[in-house]
Amino acid sequence: MSDIDPVTAGRRVLTTEARALDQQAAELGEDFARAVETVFAAKGRVVCTGIGKSGHVARKIAATLASTGTPAMFVHAAEASHGDLGMIDKGDVVLALSKSGEVRELSDIIAYCHRFAIPLLGMTANPASALGSASTIVLKLADAPEATGDLNAPTTSTTLQIALGDALAVALLERRGFTPKDFHVFHPGGKLGAMLRTVGDLMHKLEEAPLTGLTTPMPEALKVMTARRLGIVGVVDADGALAGVVTDGDLRRNFEGLAGKTVADVMTRNPQSVTPQTLAADAARIMNERRITVLFVIDDGKPVGVLHVHDVLSAGVV
Repeated sequence: MSDIDPVTAGRRVLTTEARALDQQAAELGEDFARAVETVFAAKGRVVCTGIGKSGHVARKIAATLASTGTPAMFVHAAEASHGDLGMIDKGDVVLALSKSGEVRELSDIIAYCHRFAIPLLGMTANPASALGSASTIVLKLADAPEATGDLNAPTTSTTLQIALGDALAVALLERRGFTPKDFHVFHPGGKLGAMLRTVGDLMHKLEEAPLTGLTTPMPEALKVMTARRLGIVGVVDADGALAGVVTDGDLRRNFEGLAGKTVADVMTRNPQSVTPQTLAADAARIMNERRITVLFVIDDGKPVGVLHVHDVLSAGVV
C-alpha cells in the first residue's frame, strides 16, 4: 500500500500533460497546415481509425470533425480487414492513429490507401515507423513522457492525440467559415442546441403579435394589449413599419388623461428590436441588459413576430 498523496499524484499528471501540450503547440508546423488543406480539398469524408486507446480517440476525433462541419466517420482498424475497407472511398482522407506506428492491424488500411491513392494522415510519435513512412502527411506527436512514468501506459500520448484532433477540427472549422447557425444544424438538441436556436424558432408569429396604428385611441390599444397578454403593443405606421411600442411603463408615465390620447402620444419611439436570424441567446442578453421582457421581431423594418422572455426561458436558453 503506497502512502503517496492522491492530490499530489493528480497534480503531477496534469502538469506532465500540460507541459506536453505546450510542447505539441510549439512543434506544430507546416505538416499540420498541409493536413488541413488536404482534408479541406477532399470530396469525401475523413475516415478515422486506430486500435486500442488510439481507436477510442479516433472515434472521438471523428465525432468532433463531423459536428463541426467536416464529414467524418470511424472505422475500427481490425474490422477494416473483414469487410469494412469497403466503407472507405477514393474521395476520402484516412486519419490513422498509433503512438508507435507499428500496429499490425493498420497494415491492411495502409495498403488500401496506397492501392487507391487515398491520402493517409498518420498521427504517430514515430515518423520512421511503418505508419509514419507510409503516410502522405505525418502529424507527429510530441516526444513527451507518459504520465504513468515507468508503466508507460497511454496517458499523455492520448491527450496529445485528442488535442491534435481538436486542433485539426477547429482549423478546418475556421477554414470553412463555419458559423453558429451551421453548428446548430448538427446540434439541434440539448443545452447547446437551445443556445443556438434563433429568435425565429421561438417567437410568436405575426398573427399573434399585438399591433395597432399610430392614430389608434389608447382605450382601443389597451384592449389589444390585454387580449394578447404580452404586456406590450406594437405601433406601425402607414407603411407597416414598426414606429414604436407601448409598454406597461408607458401607461404608468402617461396615466393622467390616458383615455384621451392616441398611441402616438404615449408610445416609446425607435424601440429595441431583433430579427428572426438573431440567436435566442443574444436576444436573452439584450432583454437582460435593457431590463425588458418583450422584443418585437422585424424584417426589413416591419414586424414579423414578437418574443417574450418566457419563450426564451421555456426553450432552456438561459
